[in-house]
Amino acid sequence: MIEFENVAYSYGGGELLSDVSVKLAPGSFHFLTGPSGSGKTTLMKLCYGALLPTAGHVSLFGNDVRNMDRDEIAMVRRRVGVVHQDCQFLNHLPLVDNIGLPLTVSGRHAETGGEDLSELLSWVGLTNRKDALPPELSGGERQRAALARAVIMSPDVVLADEPTGNVDWEMSQRLLRLLVELNKMGKTVLIATHDLGLIRATKAQVQARVLRIANRRIQLAGADL
Repeated sequence: MIEFENVAYSYGGGELLSDVSVKLAPGSFHFLTGPSGSGKTTLMKLCYGALLPTAGHVSLFGNDVRNMDRDEIAMVRRRVGVVHQDCQFLNHLPLVDNIGLPLTVSGRHAETGGEDLSELLSWVGLTNRKDALPPELSGGERQRAALARAVIMSPDVVLADEPTGNVDWEMSQRLLRLLVELNKMGKTVLIATHDLGLIRATKAQVQARVLRIANRRIQLAGADL
């Protein structure tokens, strides 16, 4: 679904990623780890066309991102759900409307919006909070809402950038269980995290590969994780 071939990315005159080659196959589950500032978020952005490589090739669903126009990239992004670190919401809209924004923007809200939103709110345990405004939500509720919004369009790939960074261990486990459920439904999942304990706990539930960014390159982490 997503393939990197000898990809490099430079930022501010320095090379952040170099000679990265990796494939995210359909239905696979990957963790992406590495120290802060190593390029995890940058690699995520390359995965959905928000950034273009400075060298090498990124293929999204069989198409080289460099050969895609803005409309084609926009269509690809509908097939990729992203859970961002900062969980940005529109503070004047209730939770249910924030989660449903991708449907509204795509023009699909009138077709399936109500049913999809009800199911998603139940799935992430936020049915009773659907009318709450974002500032009224806890950190865990915001993260679950961000996950619901990321999958409202039923994407083929789910990218989660440090989704458990601001929540406690119990909530981290709950979020990871939701991501494992998505993978078991056939979704390709890539999670960026620095929490090795979380990786160990999740590998007991699903067959996952652990990719580590070190010295600007991707390495397959050892079985000791």
